[in-house]
Amino acid sequence: MSTQNFNTIFPMGEKNEAYAKYFVGQSYLNMLTTTGVTIGNVTFEPGCRNNWHIHHKGGQILLVTAGRGYYQEWGKPAQELHPGDVVNIPPEVKHWHGAAPNSWFAHLAVEVPAEGASNEWLEPVSDEEYKILK
Repeated sequence: MSTQNFNTIFPMGEKNEAYAKYFVGQSYLNMLTTTGVTIGNVTFEPGCRNNWHIHHKGGQILLVTAGRGYYQEWGKPAQELHPGDVVNIPPEVKHWHGAAPNSWFAHLAVEVPAEGASNEWLEPVSDEEYKILK
């Protein structure tokens, strides 16, 4: 699927250079708001995924807006995601999310506000872990 056939609700934004070291592949980031609740539109090229990470204190909510992707918690099978899916990620849960190997993927990443909230980036999702996904 080319970007010409990939329709998103929100503009894709620029290449996600600020967080590139925490992704395998190319992602794009459009910060929709940083006032009150931080919400970013994150778009992933096919095969792109972020590293394993943990949201301390506040957690995160993913609102899938386009394409096909995956969400996986440590020690559990990956869940396939489609537009309209909502993923509530509790604080302190190690996880990753990203595009399917053959599809663009976009979601809104909503940071749940909490005093002292932080994000801890961990190791990349290995090619071995990722290649078992369809």
